[in-house]
Amino acid sequence: MGMGIEARNRMAKRAAKEISGGMVVNLGIGIPSLVPNHLPKDMRVMFHAENGITGMGPSPEAGEEDENLCNAGGFPVTIVPGASYCDSATAFGMIRRGKIDLSILGSLQVSSKGDLANWIIPGKRIPGMGGAMELAAKAKKLIVLMNHTDKEGRPKIVQQCTLPLTSAECVDMIITELAVFKISGGKLILAEYAEGTTIDEIAAKTGCSFQIPSDIKLMEQ
Repeated sequence: MGMGIEARNRMAKRAAKEISGGMVVNLGIGIPSLVPNHLPKDMRVMFHAENGITGMGPSPEAGEEDENLCNAGGFPVTIVPGASYCDSATAFGMIRRGKIDLSILGSLQVSSKGDLANWIIPGKRIPGMGGAMELAAKAKKLIVLMNHTDKEGRPKIVQQCTLPLTSAECVDMIITELAVFKISGGKLILAEYAEGTTIDEIAAKTGCSFQIPSDIKLMEQ
């Protein structure tokens, strides 16, 4: 059962709050690609993609797509003033040099210490690792946007990842339809919870324990 567009947009909107003007930001495919639609119109941000665009804008209107202009997932994008194009090797060079301020990715599993497993389910066909390994190692901050549980209802936030790791101890924040977690010093901290859920429900759907600070907040709608 897939997640509704309303929940996906709520998650993207929450992730957009972590972006400030002047940042260079890399977005993964899926829910992260919705993030630019939730930024203030006057905020200057350069969205970067592994296929060689720096300066992507919001999704184009239907019929306004440019068939030569797409993100790393192959979906049509627009560009902002000052955008630039380069080849993939240069785009990856930007990541490896630590030029990406923030990366927002999807994931299959995240451990309580911030290990990231987002590139393969053994035995299933995969599109490839993309830039996830480089981004996990080199982005200044890494946020994961994902469903709280998988299609079978199993927790995706776990004590230890059972799927092959993309990178170890690299995730700073997890945003799901139920909650916002921060990972600090190898500890999982519940920072916010969504309206309509309870801490008990979040605990039941999370495969590890977590800290609950006194200043826990309600997620903005």
